[in-house]
Amino acid sequence: MTVIIGTILVIGLVFGGYMLSGGKMDILLHALPFEGMMVGGAAIGAFVISNSVPMMFECWHGVIRALRGPRWSKADYADVLKLLYELTRLYRNRGILAVEPHIERPETSDIFARYPRILAFRPAKDLIIDSFRMISMQFDDPYQVEDVLNRRIEIYEAEVAAPASALLSGSDGLPAIGIVAAVLGVIKTMASVDEPPEILGAMIAGALVGTFLGVFMAYCMVQPVASRLNQIEEQDAHLMKAIRDMIASTVKGNPPNICAEVARGNLPSLIQPSFEEVEQAQRSVV
Repeated sequence: MTVIIGTILVIGLVFGGYMLSGGKMDILLHALPFEGMMVGGAAIGAFVISNSVPMMFECWHGVIRALRGPRWSKADYADVLKLLYELTRLYRNRGILAVEPHIERPETSDIFARYPRILAFRPAKDLIIDSFRMISMQFDDPYQVEDVLNRRIEIYEAEVAAPASALLSGSDGLPAIGIVAAVLGVIKTMASVDEPPEILGAMIAGALVGTFLGVFMAYCMVQPVASRLNQIEEQDAHLMKAIRDMIASTVKGNPPNICAEVARGNLPSLIQPSFEEVEQAQRSVV
């Protein structure tokens, strides 16, 4: 929603200010199709050259994520803590063999079924499952487990940050592409130097539209969207870190409620469920 509001503000204030200052929209509208084809076409072509097909699809999905906002709410963080609390309590009370049916077939697990959003998000589900598999294989050194989980999260963060990085790289080239379009417009103008001044003025103004488009698209459109996407991915990655913190605390031998509090306390205040919310969720576990 903030992306849409910001876009409306940018377009309204930039072009509104231009018109209020006496600028004529007909010059922009006349040159826009041609300059837009050159700037937009070159930008898209450069983007295709510099990125793989899967990355281009990820960038498209990233733009959609930037429009939608963060994937996880406070309730989702409370849910993942409750899910892990159930699994760790089962592990403490009945051993790892009681947990194995849930981690081997999470789709049929009655515990995972209570948290469909976590179950549907494969990176989080896989991290939980693989963590308990390590425990089942007696790989339970706290420092080694935490190191493995940190590396998994680093890989995940690098993967989700790649679309924003690709969009930022594309935005960096847009001003230069706008200059290319402007230079072509100047070349066309110089070839018509014998035309009357009013015609030459309109041609030069049209050529400058290319520079305007490149700078405008880079710093008012693409770069803000990429920055917003990067913020969203950084915030959503805290779900994976909460899983890491709770698993690491479990391996260290802490009780399930202490493990949940350690993970909850490490969440940023913006997305951190309250102690009472987590405690109430734990009490509801049968």
